Amino acid sequence: MHPGCTIDQVYLYREPIDFRKAIDGLSALVELELGLSPFASALYVFTNRHRNKIKALYWHRNGFCLWQKSLERDKFAWPKDANEATRTVSLQEFGWLLEGFDLWKNIPHKTLRFGSVS
Repeated sequence: MHPGCTIDQVYLYREPIDFRKAIDGLSALVELELGLSPFASALYVFTNRHRNKIKALYWHRNGFCLWQKSLERDKFAWPKDANEATRTVSLQEFGWLLEGFDLWKNIPHKTLRFGSVS
């Protein structure tokens, strides 16, 4: 995230999304489907059907920021609460999720070491 950006809440959107969605589609989903403000000091995190990619959306001062992480192997642990559309986690827990920890099982991803991309 942008240095100096304040994030008070992290929302993990439970259902997988179509990863062709970009800033406009994701901000509309946050506002219309979740009833939350995409301009809040919050990070909205989405995953694909395979759970090997995530997108994170947030507002910083004068525009939206969107970034993506794609795993070469393994999957992101993701909440399975069927009753709620989102799961709120702390910024520290989100960092752990990015590092591969299953917040619900406490098991990290394996560290991969590659020599080249091809």
